[in-house]
Amino acid sequence: MVSGRRYDLTFFTATILEWKHLFSNDMFKQIILDSLRFTVKENRAYINAFVIMDNHIHLLWQIIYPHDREKVQQSFMKFTAQMIIKELRNNDPELLKQFYVGAADRKHQIWERNPLSVGVWTEEVLKQKLDYIHNNPVKAGICTYPEDYRFSSAALYYGKPSEWDFITLCYL
Repeated sequence: MVSGRRYDLTFFTATILEWKHLFSNDMFKQIILDSLRFTVKENRAYINAFVIMDNHIHLLWQIIYPHDREKVQQSFMKFTAQMIIKELRNNDPELLKQFYVGAADRKHQIWERNPLSVGVWTEEVLKQKLDYIHNNPVKAGICTYPEDYRFSSAALYYGKPSEWDFITLCYL
């Protein structure tokens, strides 16, 4: 059993601007993974499941009290966007141009606005969300079995070794 008072389990989806396939480059996936690991290390959230696809991510997470769910989510989105923009600025300025929006509050935008954040209240919904997250790469034709996709927590749920030491398996 994990300690720490937490908020409800939440299914979270964030999409890259205009569904661009930014995460086809593993370097950008690593920024997401490092940020998830940091979020856990700083006791802001438990990460229960994840998948990083080429143009979006799905998470099941629980924000740890006294942190505010919306602030943790906003911080995660802002930090990852800043790190991706920095990486693009330094290593791929041509690709960075694809994310230029010239808005009043930003020059570049990585994430679509208004990510999906939905509470998970029942065991049935938890199972559905876990299956959805872990089968995303299978449905996309990336792999045959969910546990074979590296950028996912599926292997842990199938009892196989995984490098994702920041995952807390989730059961309602």
